[in-house]
Amino acid sequence: MTNTDPKGFVREVEEFRETPFGLYLVRAADHPTFDAIESWLLPALDLRATIFHFTAGHERDQRVYLDVARTWRDGNLWHAEDWYLDLVEHPGRPIELIDVDELLAATAADLLSAEDAERALYAATRAVAGVTAHGHSVDAWLAAEGAPITWR
Repeated sequence: MTNTDPKGFVREVEEFRETPFGLYLVRAADHPTFDAIESWLLPALDLRATIFHFTAGHERDQRVYLDVARTWRDGNLWHAEDWYLDLVEHPGRPIELIDVDELLAATAADLLSAEDAERALYAATRAVAGVTAHGHSVDAWLAAEGAPITWR
């Protein structure tokens, strides 16, 4: 019942829920701008979908944050390898693709293979097209893809 972030910090998880299409988790966050996160690891889509619960005064005009990432289960452990690209769902507006510069820099520095960079671009493109086709809703697109996620 723990989550280890990329910096090695281990945090207790309040809830894990495994489904045929992924893993859901909720945990508290010791962060200055948000106090909890909900995340879905979605292996078939190369995505991690997250809702940040921002603290008063730190709210943002975003709903779901998508990290393009390889996610997989290995025994009882789930893993996520971030591929630098991110997408942000803004309610009622087109989804925003960000951090393209990070993907290019990581690929140029051989931190990410050309194959993984291509796969990341495919996942991001698929997400942009899908979310756009479903009224700018990440949840609606994921449900159409066979991953009907739910949030608290």
